[in-house]
Amino acid sequence: MRVLLVGEGPSELGGALEAFVKRLGLTANEFTPEPANRADLHALHGKGRGFFKRALRWMQWAEREGYDVLVLVIDEDGDPVRLKEIAEAQEHVKLFSIRRALGVAIRTFDAWMLADEVALSKVLGCNVPRQKTPEKHKDPKSVCGELQEMSDQLLSQTEMYAAIAGAVDLTILQERCSKGFAPFAQRVQALC
Repeated sequence: MRVLLVGEGPSELGGALEAFVKRLGLTANEFTPEPANRADLHALHGKGRGFFKRALRWMQWAEREGYDVLVLVIDEDGDPVRLKEIAEAQEHVKLFSIRRALGVAIRTFDAWMLADEVALSKVLGCNVPRQKTPEKHKDPKSVCGELQEMSDQLLSQTEMYAAIAGAVDLTILQERCSKGFAPFAQRVQALC
């Protein structure tokens, strides 16, 4: 089975998204990461519903390229319309039948890294206190950067995120990121 992983940045595509998908039970012969903002895969034409159209464009491309599954995660970035449009694309079966798990990280993918202080402490090699509700942080990327600076570990942000994705308690992550990660996790598990 071939799985296309689409995310917005190197932190997702550098191993973290793949780690989440595998830990949620999806197995494949091939996982291929692609950036969501590829210039040659702009949204389908017409006004409005930009993220719905972008998701459809990725479905079209994934089917044409012979992928069996599409996993796509974008950031909400304070725009609740993205949740609605991605949910609509998840359920859309008129044009494309590719199996898919589409998700929206509230506010950003970085918030998922803040859910489990035990995993954070393990990866960073220092005592990290419990973070306030991850999905309510205004700038979770900055919080992750501050925590990374506290650490003696020489990890890039991409390496840190991949390590956290491999160590986080998924039950805690689903509870603490109930608007973004939990629906995404359910969609991935439905593919298994």
